Amino acid sequence: MRRTLFILALASAFSTCTSHNKRILILFKGNADIDGDKKTVVLKGGSGLGEKEIFYSTGDIINLTVTQEDNSAAEVAIKEDGLHFLNTTKDTILGSYQVYSDPSKASKNSISQETLRKSIDSLELLIQNKNVSAANRNFFLAPGQAAKLSDNVEAFVVTPYHQMTSMEGKDGKAPEVYRFWSIKEIRETIDKLKGFTKAEAPKE
Repeated sequence: MRRTLFILALASAFSTCTSHNKRILILFKGNADIDGDKKTVVLKGGSGLGEKEIFYSTGDIINLTVTQEDNSAAEVAIKEDGLHFLNTTKDTILGSYQVYSDPSKASKNSISQETLRKSIDSLELLIQNKNVSAANRNFFLAPGQAAKLSDNVEAFVVTPYHQMTSMEGKDGKAPEVYRFWSIKEIRETIDKLKGFTKAEAPKE
């Protein structure tokens, strides 16, 4: 009996150690043919943004071939397990970890001037690709670039031009959310936040 339990425990430990999961969210403009088995992304062009997820359960590097409308192609390597975001559009997108509240518990408190200024400073640094790192959980994705967002493959990604600001948690835990914007959206947000700050008193 003890030998059987030992074998079962060893098998469970081995299974845990060898379990690999890669979730790749692909952002594209217009339409795209995405084949997870062939590891290909063929961009078709068009208007609007689209997104599609592909999953892999392997510790191997995933090399995705991205083919543009002019038939030029490039490979993007996904090396680590976890949640990855691939930007195949022609625009740079920016993102960061965001604290999303439960919609039923969303705070209606006013935001302090200091918090507004910190938000403005943070966004201005982000748009300049400054103070950006995985440790800071913020991201600057140029066209054709991919980034690992999290070890958690079940984390949420809010893509540019979506207006979602709240989300319910699971099992009493707050959701892990990464929000992305276009540079245009960031600039508009900075202007809007600056409008909420109090004007400095005139110098005498």
